[in-house]
Amino acid sequence: MKDDPLFDLQNRVFIIAGAGGGLGSAIARTLHERGAKLVLFDIDEARLLAVSAECPDALAIIADIRDEAALRAVVNDGIDKFERIDGAINAAGLLPIEPSMTADESVFRDCIDVNLTGAFLLSRVAAEALSHGGRIVHLASVSSLVANSNYAAYASSKAALSQLVRVLAREWAPKNITVNAIGPAMIETPMTEGYLSQPGFREQAVAVIPMGRLAEPRDLMGTIILLLAEGGGFITGQTIYVDGGRTLV
Repeated sequence: MKDDPLFDLQNRVFIIAGAGGGLGSAIARTLHERGAKLVLFDIDEARLLAVSAECPDALAIIADIRDEAALRAVVNDGIDKFERIDGAINAAGLLPIEPSMTADESVFRDCIDVNLTGAFLLSRVAAEALSHGGRIVHLASVSSLVANSNYAAYASSKAALSQLVRVLAREWAPKNITVNAIGPAMIETPMTEGYLSQPGFREQAVAVIPMGRLAEPRDLMGTIILLLAEGGGFITGQTIYVDGGRTLV
């Protein structure tokens, strides 16, 4: 229930990185519907404007998660508008899938830079503003744990992200800042639709998920709400797999 104090997000202020993406926009809509105040940022202006139109009281800013100065400006602008920040959700990311022997080195570096370094920079800048404590949630992946062929860059970035979450959680727990990640199975979003349209790719992705379907953005929302709300206040350093059984071995 929206008025359940364990899951109440009314008037809490959250930054969403990658807010214009398939997952970022779904998270923004969900938190907006539950009365949260939002600071949305994305590198893609058109996608950012589309999601901000659905959350009319949100602050929308074009920014790159790899730029620490830009991230600090996002946080400061959010504090100027809403007087506080209560947490950050990181839904920014790249998903290169290509054979390791022929992969472009620059693609590998870009993936690490966005998925890992960007996550570190956002976490650090957000934590600076969370003097009263708060919540940081990243989107990891089942690829934080499982090994799929052709996922060298993506899986490396997401495995490292899960360990980064553990380290930051340990370091910032005395400040009452929780740091967690959610590891979904393959989700049909604009980022994955090109791969899922390839012959056999969708069938292979579904075949390794015991529940027999791809994840949907709505599958993640309960866990997102838990980790941001009072009910999740003693959870930290975890990658919670919302994956239909994909990581069961």
